[in-house]
Amino acid sequence: MTALRLFVMRVYAMAFKEALHVRRDVQTMIMALVMPLILLLLFGFGVSFDLDHLAVAVADEDHTPASRLVTDAIANSSDLRVVDGLESARDAERAFHRGDAVAALIIPRGFAAALARGQAADVQLLVAGSDGLTATQVLAKAETVVAASAARFAPAGVRVSAPVTVASYIRYNPEGRSALMIVPGLVAYILAMIAVLLTALAVAREWERGSMEQLFCTPVGRLEIVIGKLLPYLVLGGLAVLLVLAAGAWVFDVPFRGNLWTLGLASVLFLIGMLGQGLVISVITRNQMVATQAGLLSSMLPSMLLSGFLFPIDNLPPPLRLVSNLVPARHFIAALRGVLLRGNGFAELTTELLALAAFAGAMLTIAALRFRRRLD
Repeated sequence: MTALRLFVMRVYAMAFKEALHVRRDVQTMIMALVMPLILLLLFGFGVSFDLDHLAVAVADEDHTPASRLVTDAIANSSDLRVVDGLESARDAERAFHRGDAVAALIIPRGFAAALARGQAADVQLLVAGSDGLTATQVLAKAETVVAASAARFAPAGVRVSAPVTVASYIRYNPEGRSALMIVPGLVAYILAMIAVLLTALAVAREWERGSMEQLFCTPVGRLEIVIGKLLPYLVLGGLAVLLVLAAGAWVFDVPFRGNLWTLGLASVLFLIGMLGQGLVISVITRNQMVATQAGLLSSMLPSMLLSGFLFPIDNLPPPLRLVSNLVPARHFIAALRGVLLRGNGFAELTTELLALAAFAGAMLTIAALRFRRRLD
């Protein structure tokens, strides 16, 4: 009991010392509390897959009320807009080259007559495929608008749509807003980067300032130093999580449908793991500039490319899919989306929580083992 009490007292003394440094360091406070909000707003408004007002050029070769109705339907759509009309289908290529339109709708002669006879009335939709996301969305939206407008001119009793109708119900995000998918990923991405940077500079700063020698004169052990340095930043990270989640709910209307304790546990484990990763970098490099560069590279790229933040994990090649299991942001994003959007609890997120706990334990162990109480 005496040994445990002594351990707690030493950890408390180290944490109190580090907290005083953090409180006096304005740059650290800004990095921990202000920078995540700024990044959330910049990425949240700047990164969006919700495309609207897509430019569509129309070549109306039929010049009938039915063809004009199709053109008006596109012009009145909230997702599409009609740019200067084309004289013929041959002008579509020039419109693509100039960047005036992302799609061209060609309404051929005989369009209205085919509708009146109840026959298939074909139209041609040319899409510029240089941007795959834009091409996919404009194709789906234009098909919907054209089909709905053409159905109004079909004679009574004639079926224009397919004989089989599929009723679709979208769960968790019925409006299809990309913010509900992006914001949870942004939270993990931003916190990973900030948490690693916070502690990547901790021990390196001590080495550069020469105050590490003073710590070696004390009876504080290396594990006590590691834990003591981590605790103040863990509190800062917890405040950053609350601020970012509150901003996401307020600005982007991100819901909260799950268990609060599950989200809290996942956040704490994720922060411990990323702060521990920063400590490992700090202990190895002993240089603030090198620690900053290593911290950014080891947190930004994996958290963006291998976490499911922007690209689905299933689309990754098998080797990278295997490596992504070692990226804590992948499991934290899964936990965030599960709690915020699907209403998950401990039972559904056990795998993610165990993965985060394993990574946190591994980082703390490596940091303690790599920390040596000697001068080279």
